[in-house]
Amino acid sequence: MELRDYARILRRRWALIVVVTALVLGGAALLTFTATPQYASSTSLYVSTSDSESTSESYQGGLLSQQKVTSFAELATSRRLADAVAAELGDVDADTLPEKVSAEVSPETVILKLTATDADPDEARRIAQTYAEAMTDLVREVETGDGQKTAAVKATIVDSASEPGGPVSPQPVRNLGLGLVLGLLLGVGLAVLREVLDTSISSLDDLSATTEAPLLGTIAYDASTRTSPLITTLDSHAPRVEAFRVLRTNLQFVDVDVASKVFVVTSAVPAEGKTTTAVNLAVTLAQAGTKTLLVEADLRRPKATGMLGVDHAVGVTTLLLGKVALDDVIVRHDETGLDILPSGAIPPNPAELLQSRAMADLLAELRNRYDVVIIDAPPLLPVTDAALLAAQADGALLVVRHGKTTRDQVGQAVERLASVDAEPIGTVLNMTPTKGRGGYGYGYGYGYGYGYAPETPAAPTSRRGKRSETAGA
Repeated sequence: MELRDYARILRRRWALIVVVTALVLGGAALLTFTATPQYASSTSLYVSTSDSESTSESYQGGLLSQQKVTSFAELATSRRLADAVAAELGDVDADTLPEKVSAEVSPETVILKLTATDADPDEARRIAQTYAEAMTDLVREVETGDGQKTAAVKATIVDSASEPGGPVSPQPVRNLGLGLVLGLLLGVGLAVLREVLDTSISSLDDLSATTEAPLLGTIAYDASTRTSPLITTLDSHAPRVEAFRVLRTNLQFVDVDVASKVFVVTSAVPAEGKTTTAVNLAVTLAQAGTKTLLVEADLRRPKATGMLGVDHAVGVTTLLLGKVALDDVIVRHDETGLDILPSGAIPPNPAELLQSRAMADLLAELRNRYDVVIIDAPPLLPVTDAALLAAQADGALLVVRHGKTTRDQVGQAVERLASVDAEPIGTVLNMTPTKGRGGYGYGYGYGYGYGYAPETPAAPTSRRGKRSETAGA
């Protein structure tokens, strides 16, 4: 991954990073401000050998003391010393004492520093002082050989246990700083991991990597589409309406030498918005004066006629069975001038009907009657209906849902079309984000993100540049 890829991930996944950082920082704050304050008291011991008169003996004694002081640091946390301190203090459990005491040897010295930590500052000082005194006794005991009256090495208390100042823990600044850094690292790591594992189509590069079909349009996500799917309910200059006009214009450049065109609108899987796209595309074509027919060929879950307020009881299936004539089932949508061929009753064998000779004859007749025929077909991967229709049409318009449809699904859909010698004439990226480019800039290329309605004429002004009294009335 290049640096710009990481920058794109940060822009796209910033919410995840912020949430993770806030959670880690909140956890650090909770642990910090609920923890019991601890106080520390320290004392120092000087380890030396017995007095010697010669310089060489003093030097050898210093080396011996440096070697011994490291061993004495290990003895500081021994059970033997803890028992002795507990016996001296009287009200302390010997099992917990080693956890409260630490020993540190200053580098290249014979100074042993003992530090005791406790929630009570006075108790911390008392434990440190008692440990220092018990250490001197322990050193004298272990360093006095059999038959000897004096120890070869002794420990002397240099500094008595200090009075604790402020608490040594918790440390709010350090803990919160570490929480912030850890949260950012964890958030960025999760963002990168999610990006790597995310195979959904979320950029133009993702789409172009799965199919060579051109991108003909992008449709922004609009929450109101669930209740008002038709663009006829929107202002004529609304961004969503303009997006379908762009799609209409780009579609007109497909097979420009063909006078009459038949296109199948489908998707890889359900819930990608292919029916809404098919209906609004057909409406946009009809509004432009193109003689357009919308064929509801989803014989399993017909929804197009429901959006337009048309009954689908009689339609494609009725025609294919030869029970009615074509002119008897085509419905005119007065508001848009669009002709609609409903699905008819749902049959038990949709695939067989769609690949029948009667269906081929029907499409041939429709091609002769209309400039553009838009066929709303089922998704490609669950059933074979759309592939069968695409093989008889001029191609398929593949609707891809942004952030939902995976690259594998799009690739399999293209393969399904190729298996019947059909191909996608183009793609439509549906439900793209309206706020935040996410690093891909959809709105900048197709203009759906910005309205461009005519401006309201300004009121006339006087020569002095002020609104006239007539205009203000």
